[in-house]
Amino acid sequence: MTKWWMVRAGDNNELIPEWQANKIASIGWPQLGDPRKFASREKFVEHSHAIYADQKPGTRLSWAGQVWRYYNEVALNDRVITYSRETREYLLGTVTKAPEYRTDINALYPNVISVAWESKRIPRDLFSQRAKYSLGSTLTVFRIDDWQEEILALFHQTPVAPVNVTVRDEEAAEFNTEEFEGRAKSLIEDRVDKLDPWEMQELVAGLLQAMGYQTKVSPKGPDGGVDVLAHRDAFGFEKPIIKVQVKHRRATSGGPEVQQLVGASPHGASCLFVSTGGFTAAARTAAQHNGVKLLDSAGIVDLINQWYDKMPAEKQVLIPLKKIYVPS
Repeated sequence: MTKWWMVRAGDNNELIPEWQANKIASIGWPQLGDPRKFASREKFVEHSHAIYADQKPGTRLSWAGQVWRYYNEVALNDRVITYSRETREYLLGTVTKAPEYRTDINALYPNVISVAWESKRIPRDLFSQRAKYSLGSTLTVFRIDDWQEEILALFHQTPVAPVNVTVRDEEAAEFNTEEFEGRAKSLIEDRVDKLDPWEMQELVAGLLQAMGYQTKVSPKGPDGGVDVLAHRDAFGFEKPIIKVQVKHRRATSGGPEVQQLVGASPHGASCLFVSTGGFTAAARTAAQHNGVKLLDSAGIVDLINQWYDKMPAEKQVLIPLKKIYVPS
């Protein structure tokens, strides 16, 4: 039976160009060495406990379990998908060679499978809410068999059938707090997606207010390239002054838009460019050269988690959240 896997492309999906160029998918934990040298999963887990003694026991177990499954369950002709945070799209591929331990491509990610990647991508926004929640897990490697029909339907642009989700024993055993937090972030990101452009500007202003800034949001209409101005004092004299451009859309933001923010008034202010659709390579280069801070959808979610409690109540209602406590 063909199995379906999600494999994360590094901590920030930065490995995708490397994967496509070398027709591979790879995972890390190089300190564990070659898993094939261990006679059993139990021995490998013991090794993980020794190597990562400074980590929580559940984290060690999760890391070792993912690497072990990668080598012992991923097989020829299995299907693999991964997520591009930069473009908010999923890539689909087929395993052409079983896992092997290699350090010649990237020594930090030595656990490698060969993959034939499709050129076509699937936008995240097209998936059902339940699929986005499941695929939003922070695990590096996990089974997604339940979602194969929806993935293929979206890939081939055919109707999507309802899905019954099966919870597998081995995946339930590997559940931990980090996994729970990752799925919660995915749900918050979906709430952010539903905001309109004007609400998005208010949300960004609310986050800056939570950080101690006074803010002024531009009214609807031409804004001269600046959507939000933030400053420390009520009159706007005290530096740093931050000028913010907010692009809330599926399309990526490019270099010319970054340059427009740099040239907008007030001159000499620090620049923050928010784009929920991500950024092109040219935009990132322009931002680096001009000292512009870039913030994508995932970055917004991280700030919401960090500053939500200090946001004004009228801004919190844009993204209603409830605090709960989970075991650490």
